[in-house]
Amino acid sequence: MIASPVKPLFVFVLTFSLLLVVIILSPSPHFLQIPPVPSGSSLGGSVIWSVKRTMEWRPCKWWLQGHLTPLPAQTNGYIRVDCYGGLNQMRRDLCDGVGIARLLNATLVLPKFEVAAYWNETSGFGDVFDVDYFIQKMNGFINVVKELPKDIASKEPFRVDCSKRKGQFDYIESVLPSLLEHHYISFTPAMSQRRDRYPQYAKATLCQGCYSALRLTSSLEKKATELFDAIPKPFLSLHLRFEPDMVAYSQCEYQNLSPSSVSAIEAARVDRKPWTGELAQIWRKRGKCPLTPNETALMLQSLNVPTNTNIYLAAGDGLMEMEGFTSVYTNVYTKSALLNREDFTRMHGNTKAALDYHVSINSDAYVATYFGNMDKIVAAMRTYKGMHNTLFLSRKAFAELASQGLGGAELKNALWEVHKNDFAIGRGFALPDCFCEFEL
Repeated sequence: MIASPVKPLFVFVLTFSLLLVVIILSPSPHFLQIPPVPSGSSLGGSVIWSVKRTMEWRPCKWWLQGHLTPLPAQTNGYIRVDCYGGLNQMRRDLCDGVGIARLLNATLVLPKFEVAAYWNETSGFGDVFDVDYFIQKMNGFINVVKELPKDIASKEPFRVDCSKRKGQFDYIESVLPSLLEHHYISFTPAMSQRRDRYPQYAKATLCQGCYSALRLTSSLEKKATELFDAIPKPFLSLHLRFEPDMVAYSQCEYQNLSPSSVSAIEAARVDRKPWTGELAQIWRKRGKCPLTPNETALMLQSLNVPTNTNIYLAAGDGLMEMEGFTSVYTNVYTKSALLNREDFTRMHGNTKAALDYHVSINSDAYVATYFGNMDKIVAAMRTYKGMHNTLFLSRKAFAELASQGLGGAELKNALWEVHKNDFAIGRGFALPDCFCEFEL
């Protein structure tokens, strides 16, 4: 009577044993392995992603789970947000504009993406983002319209200049009177606004518009998915900034650059002369100088990112001195190499940036050498999606440590300690407008 359970038990043990053997013998993603954190030197030890985090950013509950304040029955007028620059700069302006429109109890007209010759750009909001999805996701947060009422449809909006205001900009004091007078206004959000003073319903509208309501058009998402699928997995997305205009704008000088790089930088400088002498050292120690590809490779090595890691280069055209990176990290992939040549040449700046954005928020890890508009958006979206293998390389720490004469293993160990602490506390993972900190 007691012999009947033996056979099922034997089958279970055998099945479990075979499964365990498969797991042990199966190769795991080489740069996502989580071995024990090294107690001494970082070199030859654990990759940065294995560091235990002490702090985690998550979307705030008052945004995702809070009860919405009902929209007023009557609107104060219509607002159009005019967005300039590259895709991520325009997205930043749009995020701010959505919150401001709710703050002023206005109806939002679809934003205007200004044509920017510098970015080789002609696409508008509807060419990049799914308009119907945006309107649907903003329902209850703010009213969005594709078309204006007939009585104002033929008019150009009254332009309110917010960009040149100094100090902390107050939209209720400075913009609402124009909205009430003209009923249809346009503006580009000021950088000096105080989001912390927004009522919670306006903050929630900003968060919803920025992180939940923006989805690429179906055709662009299809192309982005094709690109993502073409990259060998697992992979790290690297946003590297070392273009002539970026270096010229930084007013930094570099030694041992190729003649072609020097020529390109000088052509982009215009009236921005580089700092010299002691001022140049102070400027560099403040973290104002872009990392070269060679310095970036050294930084990744200090974080124990294996040199055979698959790396997608999320960057625009014109990167200089790439040999310093690709001579160390050999598995580097770009959209120009992976996409059909005809598709790639037909794309403009915004659509190319949208591809980089899609790949970066879905990559196994994301590393940035800068903290610009794209980096802030990508890091926050990865946090929103619960993907925390994100890190910003510290230009300031690199400059300070190098100025102390550190080199070789000593420099790499020091860089490991800096970035280990940054990763543990989630430095740069998200901005506090829509995300809250949780201790782990």
